[in-house]
Parts: sequence; C-alpha cells; structure tokens
Amino acid sequence: MKLNLSVEITDDVLMIRSDDFDYQIEVHDTNKIGKKAQGVNLLWQERHLVGITAAETPKLDVSFDQIMTIIGDWDFEPDYLALKLAEVAQEAGNDLVVETQKAKKLPASQSAIMAKITDQLQFILSQFGYSVAKKAVPAKKKPAKAQHRWNKAVSDIDFFVDYAGSQATTRWIKRNEMLIKKGAKMAPDAPLNKDGSLGFSARFAQKLRDEHANQFEDFTTTEDIILKSVNEVGLFLYFAGANGWLILKDSNGKTIDEYTVVN
Repeated sequence: MKLNLSVEITDDVLMIRSDDFDYQIEVHDTNKIGKKAQGVNLLWQERHLVGITAAETPKLDVSFDQIMTIIGDWDFEPDYLALKLAEVAQEAGNDLVVETQKAKKLPASQSAIMAKITDQLQFILSQFGYSVAKKAVPAKKKPAKAQHRWNKAVSDIDFFVDYAGSQATTRWIKRNEMLIKKGAKMAPDAPLNKDGSLGFSARFAQKLRDEHANQFEDFTTTEDIILKSVNEVGLFLYFAGANGWLILKDSNGKTIDEYTVVN
C-alpha cells in the first residue's frame, strides 16, 4: 500500500491528512475525553488500543494517555467504522472496550467499505508505532510527557545547538515560532534504518528542508528561518533523534527545558 500523507506536528497535536482519503486523523496527548465528541475516537495506552467510541457523549471507563480522533466527510454512520475497527482489534487478540451511538452490529452492506478504511488506518497507524493488537508484554508506565510554556522573558535568550554535526543559534520568539539565525550549520546526512532506508523522522526532516530550500546553501542557512516548534528545529538541523528541549542551551549551559518546563 502507498499513501501520500500530509503530516503536521506541534507540541500539542499530531495531524494527518491526505488526498488519498476523505478523513483526517488528530492525535492528542490527554487522559480525558470531552463530554461532547465527534467522529470515531480511539483511546490509546502507550500506543496500544484500549477503547473505541463513536458516541456523541462518551461514557467509556478505561485508562488511556492519548486520543486519536478520526473525522470524515462520510455518508455512513461513524458507528460502522467503530464496529469494524473493534472487530479487527478483537481478531488480533485485543478484547478492548467499544461504544457506539446507535448501531450494535455492522450491516453486511457496509463490510467491504469499512474493511478498506480500516486497512488504510492500520497501515497509517503502524508507521507511527501504533498497534490495534493486544499488548504482548506489560511495560512500565512511561512518565507523563513534559509540558513547556513560552514566556516573554525567554524570547530574548539565545539558545545554542552543537549536536550531531549541526551548530546554530536559536530563539523561541513566540509561542508557535522558533527562530534559527542565519549562518546555522545543518547536519548533511540523515541516519538510515538497518535496511538503508530513511526513517519517518528523516523523511519528515527532508520535507521540512525542502520547504526552506531557498534559505540555505551547502547545508548553511543564508538567512533567518522561522519554524513552529523546538521539535521542528531538531528535525531541520540534525534529523531529530534526541530531545531538543535538552539540546538547546544558553551560554551558561542551561537548557531551554529548564527555562520553560511546567512543573
């Protein structure tokens, strides 16, 4: 299967769209679901599916750390997609919790359509490390992802990058704007998978570089560049692979994490 995806990553959400299908996927790091919901919501615990709801007022009693919302311009009930996804998960040994608005059984006339969509979704999800199958080995719960908050004072501080062949001076100038100053050195070569292919982060980094191709030459920026987040700075400069919040440091070695982490 081949799909052309448009992916947007911020500190708050992962957004996936494509001209190859008529729906979008949003992933939020949260352990709460609103009183009103739309589309089909997949509940994940450490990237393993633990619940599915298509109810407008969800009442699932299950622990989770991420919500994935699938919203589409469909001419069928979201219940049908929820039921098909639950069927696929259960066939993979995952006895998860499923909740629908009305339908309790998938009509035979909808089976082929839902199968096509679920095949697409499983393919997409697997590229981002998500599995609908039962979790094979219990793992220790990961600590909650650190949250960071921009403030006016931090916008006046230079944060330096010296990592994996890259060197740069950056500033967090606005909540959704990271500045890389002119003259930054970019890592020239992306790390490869064992089979010699580019990983997802490297592919996304290359796309980011292509968008700013007229702003660097010989892997040195020729003008200031504005990106959306610390994560994008890491992707652009050194193809990610490390926690950018700990890589960016001021002249005294204090990290941008120390300045902005929310305790």
